[in-house]
Amino acid sequence: MKNNSLYQFLFYIPNKSFNNRVLLDHHMWLWYDWRSAAVSDSDGNLIDVEEWDGWKDTDSVCTRLDMIVHGAMTPEAERLAERFPSARVLVHGSEGLPEADWPLPSDEALQAVDKAAILLSKRGVDAAAGDPDRRLEHILRASDELRSAYVTIEGRLVEWVGLFLPEARFEKDRTGLAKKVIDSSSLTELADALQIGMPPVGPTDAEWNSLHDWAVSVWEIKNRLNAMEDVVRELASSHLPSLSLLMGPILAARLCTEAHGRARLARLPAGTMQILGAEKAFFSHLKTGAPSPKHGHIFMHPWISRSPRWTRGKIARMVAAKATIAARCDAYGGAVWDQSTVDAVAAKVETIRSENSQPNRR
Repeated sequence: MKNNSLYQFLFYIPNKSFNNRVLLDHHMWLWYDWRSAAVSDSDGNLIDVEEWDGWKDTDSVCTRLDMIVHGAMTPEAERLAERFPSARVLVHGSEGLPEADWPLPSDEALQAVDKAAILLSKRGVDAAAGDPDRRLEHILRASDELRSAYVTIEGRLVEWVGLFLPEARFEKDRTGLAKKVIDSSSLTELADALQIGMPPVGPTDAEWNSLHDWAVSVWEIKNRLNAMEDVVRELASSHLPSLSLLMGPILAARLCTEAHGRARLARLPAGTMQILGAEKAFFSHLKTGAPSPKHGHIFMHPWISRSPRWTRGKIARMVAAKATIAARCDAYGGAVWDQSTVDAVAAKVETIRSENSQPNRR
């Protein structure tokens, strides 16, 4: 055996580039990029090289670039890894590679990879535009922002009308006030519609016109909000059919958005699903020892929000477990839930309520 501190042993395997003799040991590096791969010793001497000659096909180059992005090895690198199992594998640009005359692409090949990179970017934009998770997130965020604006301007309308008609009460029908103002030509007509008396001093014509225009804005925004939430329901029911049937499409969309996508939502354990949306309270619990939250967004479901306080935690745990199963059915192609499955969950909710009709004594 050759007495060299750099090489521990040598043996023969078929190889054209090194006269069928290859020196192997742990002081080797396997370098690769999208087009070629090479093995070098610690002195930068190339021992073996594999090159790909199909780079003139743009789609094939795109496939190669996608492999590199996702951390996969090219076929050339895999072949060299089989020949040199002890070589340390590093992609082009990694730290720790020795200086060597690596087989870098020619100018023509670089032009081909630039063209492929542009094509990949276009494909990425197209994929993002068609991603249901992204679409659902944007329409849900937009509807949330619109609802926030609606609540503000609707509250202003209620206060404004209440200023002129202090006897009016809108607790039971705040949403119908805007339509009543729109349908009235004066404050007197509005007072008659509300079945209350007129105050001694009313608004001027200019004030009434402003109030009327404000009511029109409230009504238009309300209709626009309803239309947007209908879109959310449609997208969620298509993207998350089982979870939408169980939790309602708006809540299902909110859980999906909070988890940053259906795939990640499906990977969450039931405990995380239960407190999704209550992250601040949870981290406060970890940091200060405050009580742990029992529910996050799922509190919006009537099964939980309309249950007695002392049963909400139990119901939230059970519903979160079922929601996790539904999300996995949606993400991984499982059977879509039907109404009988949801009815079985509702029966379990009623069982928990009946078994815990009174709070536990402390």
